[in-house]
Amino acid sequence: MKDVHQKLTLGIETSCDETSAAVLRGTRELLSCVIATQIPIHQKYGGVVPEIASRNHILSILPVVEQALREAGTELPEINQIAVTYGPGLVGALLVGLAAAKSFAWAHDIPLIPVNHMAGHLMAAQSVEPLEFPLLALLVSGGHTELVYVSQAGDYKIVGETRDDAVGEAYDKVGRVMGLTYPAGREIDQLAHQGRDIYDFPRAMIKEDNLEFSFSGLKSAFINLHHNAQQKGEVLSNQDLSASFQTAVMDILMAKTKKALEKYPVKTLVVAGGVAANQGLRERLAAEIQDVKVIIPPLRLCGDNAGMIAYASVSEWNKKNFASLDLNAKPSLAFETME
Repeated sequence: MKDVHQKLTLGIETSCDETSAAVLRGTRELLSCVIATQIPIHQKYGGVVPEIASRNHILSILPVVEQALREAGTELPEINQIAVTYGPGLVGALLVGLAAAKSFAWAHDIPLIPVNHMAGHLMAAQSVEPLEFPLLALLVSGGHTELVYVSQAGDYKIVGETRDDAVGEAYDKVGRVMGLTYPAGREIDQLAHQGRDIYDFPRAMIKEDNLEFSFSGLKSAFINLHHNAQQKGEVLSNQDLSASFQTAVMDILMAKTKKALEKYPVKTLVVAGGVAANQGLRERLAAEIQDVKVIIPPLRLCGDNAGMIAYASVSEWNKKNFASLDLNAKPSLAFETME
């Protein structure tokens, strides 16, 4: 039996449009993390096409796993356990990763560990430094915007979430209106740094005494402003539009996060998910949240990747939360809500 610090975990992630595999030694040493992105394939459609995503996962999964093992200097018979995303995500995409993971687990008679994709995003922070619990997490991505209270590793409770659009989804939708390529987050962030905050967009529920988010009103206001200007033949600056939109988004995120920190006194705030790569968000966090330690995963572990799945599997392994080979995809999997 290998010492826990020498155990090798193979992580597999296929929840959306990234096929990824990673090898983790022990609890913190990431030996490899390989990501095959499908962004160029989906760009011409302006978003992810689920069926195309599934087919490309099938093409990529084995080469990606082989490369992850090669970069880690190991091979499948040396792997001690398999960690795989089983939700949330696109059902067809999830099934590809699950089929591969179950096959490897069965063939080598090793444990299969089911991992929640959002727990992966959160626990990617473990790559920066060992996490101290309890902590609060702001998880911001294309499909999710939620505040999560983590009393201990593996115990996640939602304390606030979006009522409609996720923040990343709002970025992509306004990006499409401005004629930017999918995904638009990085480009809007760059444009925002070149523009001025001159348009007064709504900041929904910012003053309400709850931890809920809403971005659909902001998105609609943006689309209406752009559409009305087009009707009048006016040309608006994408830089100023981006700066105004991003400022409104960040005002909402910061207000709710500060409110959550007041309600749940913790020493650590983790900010994770694809939108955690946003420079504007990182700048606001550095400037405005100084009473608690803010941990943001490195850029390569902010988007979807299997390294985060391997990190999140550690607490599941400690709880002996193993899956049988009839593990199925749960596309709508979510954390429990705080009572």
